Amino acid sequence: MTLEATRHDDIDTAAPAGPSDGEPRSARIGQKLNWLRAGVLGANDGIVSVAGVVIGVAAATPGNTMAVATAGVAALVAGAFSMAGGEYVSVSTQRDTEKALIDQKRRSLAERPAEELRGLAGFYRRRGVSAALATEVARELSAHDALAAHAEVELGIDPEEYTSPWAAAISSFIAFTIGGVLPLLMILLPLGEGRIPAAGAAVLIGLVLTGWISAALGEAPRARAIMRNVLMGGATMIATYLIGLIFGVAVG
Repeated sequence: MTLEATRHDDIDTAAPAGPSDGEPRSARIGQKLNWLRAGVLGANDGIVSVAGVVIGVAAATPGNTMAVATAGVAALVAGAFSMAGGEYVSVSTQRDTEKALIDQKRRSLAERPAEELRGLAGFYRRRGVSAALATEVARELSAHDALAAHAEVELGIDPEEYTSPWAAAISSFIAFTIGGVLPLLMILLPLGEGRIPAAGAAVLIGLVLTGWISAALGEAPRARAIMRNVLMGGATMIATYLIGLIFGVAVG
């Protein structure tokens, strides 16, 4: 093996673990599920954020439905736009990075085709394919579409399917709004002193659902994700309720 090939193999071995440890197909599935991930996170944030605001205001101003409604709607609108904007900026940065990596790989293929071919063959050799077959596979894939073959294997990126910032932003906006409406509607029901417990119960049910969905998407343990979601959401509601009580007593 030449010194040049040895250096190239070392570089490939030191590459980020993500694209190399998983199948290219998994990376594409992850990109397709990007909007769903953003939606689940948006719904969870909507539930917790709006619940925290309305429960705190309801505790501080018992009986003042207009104050609760105003604070809840403001939290809902501001949170939805904030979540959507954050997702758009974040995913746009990711998309720009993906395009930059693809451009670099395109230049490398044009300037050093033999070296890139050895690197692609080395990828399959490290996964147990014989040297002769690995080289043959690398040559056939490169002959068909060299950029796609290298990008999917080495970068985990499909050059024809970049991550969409608009999909993430829109799904996050809609999901946050739906999640935030749940505690807002419950706190505004004519239940008297029971509206805060009713809102809290509805929020916990929503957190169980979003925790289960997020765990299912990531193929993680469901019970742990649900417990984490419920504990954090419950702590938020308790904290804002106590703050509302303290503030209401101080003002009163």
